[in-house]
Amino acid sequence: MLIFVSVLLFLNFPVASCEPINPGCSLGMADAIFQDGDVLVDCHFVLLTVSIALQKIFHFLRFHLSFPMFIYRIHPNKYQYVIALNFAIEEINKNIHLLPNISLGYDMYSIVQYQATILEHSIRFLTGLKEAIPNYTCRKESKLIAVVTGTSWEFPSRISTILGLYKYPQNPLGLFEIYGIVFFTSLHIFFSHQLTFGPFDPMLSDHVKFPFIYQMAPEDTSLALGMVSLMVHFSWTWVGLIITENEKGIKFLSDLKREMKKNSVCAAFVQMLSLKYRYNWNDLLSTDPAIMGEMVKVFIVFADIDSTLVVIFKASGQVDPWRVWVTTSQWDIASSVRHFILDSFHGTLIFSQHHPEISAFKDFIQTVNPSKYPDDIFLSHIWKMYLNCPFSRVYCKTLKTCSSNGSLALLPWHRFDMDMSEESYHIYNAVYAVAHSLHEMLQEHADVQPVKSRKRLVFSPCRTPLSVCSTSCAPGLMKSPQEGKASCCFDCHPCLENEISNETDSIQCIKCPDDQYANTEQTHCIPKAVTFLAYEDPLGMALACMALCFSALTALVLGVFVKHHETPIVKANNRTLSYILLISLILCFLCSLPFIGLPNMATCILQQMSFGVVFTIAVSTVLAKTVTVVLAFRSTVPGRRMRWILVSPNLIIPICTLIQMVLCAIWLGASAPFVDINAHNERGHITIMCNKGSATAFYCVLGYLGFLAMGTLTVAFWARNLPDIFNEAKFLTFSMLVFCSVWVTFLPVYHSTKGKVMVAVEVFSILASSAGLLGCIFVPKCYIILIRPKNGSFKGLRGTRVCK
Repeated sequence: MLIFVSVLLFLNFPVASCEPINPGCSLGMADAIFQDGDVLVDCHFVLLTVSIALQKIFHFLRFHLSFPMFIYRIHPNKYQYVIALNFAIEEINKNIHLLPNISLGYDMYSIVQYQATILEHSIRFLTGLKEAIPNYTCRKESKLIAVVTGTSWEFPSRISTILGLYKYPQNPLGLFEIYGIVFFTSLHIFFSHQLTFGPFDPMLSDHVKFPFIYQMAPEDTSLALGMVSLMVHFSWTWVGLIITENEKGIKFLSDLKREMKKNSVCAAFVQMLSLKYRYNWNDLLSTDPAIMGEMVKVFIVFADIDSTLVVIFKASGQVDPWRVWVTTSQWDIASSVRHFILDSFHGTLIFSQHHPEISAFKDFIQTVNPSKYPDDIFLSHIWKMYLNCPFSRVYCKTLKTCSSNGSLALLPWHRFDMDMSEESYHIYNAVYAVAHSLHEMLQEHADVQPVKSRKRLVFSPCRTPLSVCSTSCAPGLMKSPQEGKASCCFDCHPCLENEISNETDSIQCIKCPDDQYANTEQTHCIPKAVTFLAYEDPLGMALACMALCFSALTALVLGVFVKHHETPIVKANNRTLSYILLISLILCFLCSLPFIGLPNMATCILQQMSFGVVFTIAVSTVLAKTVTVVLAFRSTVPGRRMRWILVSPNLIIPICTLIQMVLCAIWLGASAPFVDINAHNERGHITIMCNKGSATAFYCVLGYLGFLAMGTLTVAFWARNLPDIFNEAKFLTFSMLVFCSVWVTFLPVYHSTKGKVMVAVEVFSILASSAGLLGCIFVPKCYIILIRPKNGSFKGLRGTRVCK
């Protein structure tokens, strides 16, 4: 800043002029290239990049002063600026329709992008000598018509201020002649204009402060959106921000944070690069160790060519190579020779302005060599450094020892890109803008070609690195924020039962409707299958067949008894009760059929009522048969007057049945059975079955039936030892044991099952208990009647001795 103030003080004095000692004084400068022409474009490019940065300590008296020392080198990708300039100049000079009879030349100066160097270079340029002498110039007349500068705002603004103070360039005569064409002072309005090819900067748009600066780059209003869209595309939600601490950087940071908030992208850290880090890079390394952190794999860098961040990382050697750097084309990421392809910044994604491809540019690059441009000292340096071409010891001496077969196309991509860069395209356009403007002033017409179609950016199919605080929650999981951390840091928890999440990073799960259930992954709901004990099911079909077979078998036994009703074995066991029992057993087997099939209100009522009444008739009939046996034997004892009670067992059946019917009527009146559609008993199924209605009434009916069975078992067990060849008390005892065992087992099994299996257990209990009665009571009798008929006649019993 002190240098700048001192320069302004010098500039307040009148400007002295001189006759140039050496008309080509710029040719002797080691940092300039000159190509003569009728009119000249003055160009100032930043071709040198920082290769090594050192802290040099000087000892002066008792003071220790630390100053930065930088070693610069030319990089081929920066040299593309010169190639683009030559390419545009040669195209214009060959074009007979643009500036005919006028040749275009240039003065190109290489500068270092620092304030003191910029001021020194500007004054030296205006002086026209190697030394920077304020208020002095050896350029009495000049053919310069425009100035092209870049790449950051600092140099254009500084040189614009100085050029304005010098009123340069101006023709003191008011006119000059080129091939007979007179340029009047009205043309000098254009001469004072300055074109910049760097990125668009709002500061340079102030036409009050910088009235003669034109920016070639358009204003980029979508950079923040584009970078955040890239983060979202690759699911990078945890990124580090490294921003230059200036007005442009602060505005970009504001836009970037707004877009990141919209798209749920979090900033792991924000590191502002102050201008002081240009000169003391050790301070940057100690300010924020988050840059070297392991969690952050992606960094957004918004810096310009001034930034020494690359040099810092290279000098420190602390950069993990498996990082992704998202930046703009203005950031200097040029790598040194020794890094070659294994450069720390090989994983860099660069955003640049779209521009049409100029096909002839690549062909032009193939022709660039020191033989074609012998005065180009920068090209000689590149040939020596990258193509191993011997270089003369004399700095400014023309290179003559290099082979003409060499080409910049031989360099690897990260050293020299054959495609025209964004800055080179702006330089190309700037030269053409000057030519067309001058041509329009001369011919009053312009012929500017429209912009061609743009190519779409396509990313390679390689695996992308992951840079997130927490891995995304897959469908089926929900996000749970981590306390005290950023919104990008969270845990993933599975959804609750019958809840789903069908999106990545779901905040909450959605409960499935009652008629649907969640799949195993809990990503979507599946309609539940309606289930009941149907005839089409193997289980339902088997039970129905069993019921019909047992009913037919019971009917067959009834037919045998009717056919042999005159035999002693049929008569001895009360034929009427046997017929009633067989008919009730047929009904018992058939009453299981309403349990199978799609339930409705009628079948639900019929199930329980028929079961209760029919089984009561069967059990009460067995009780009546048992009582008949007991009374028959007790009535033969002398002194007993119980013969009149022999008719009374037949009354047991209607009395017991009537009591059961009363219980069923109460059941129907209190809470009748109904169709129950249960969507929660079984996962993935909607079970349709009959609900008992009143559980108390159901267990009362079942309990009464159990009471009759236990009473019958007790009486039959008591009469099992009564003497008679036709005494069936033992068979009755066995049958009731089977009956009671079935229903005692039924209760725990019934309550441990669900859905149609529960119904199947009840049907099986009905069939098993009925089959027990049929088998234990009537199978022995059928065996005697059909297989051993002689044992069932009186003739077969004459020789039989009955023991008491």
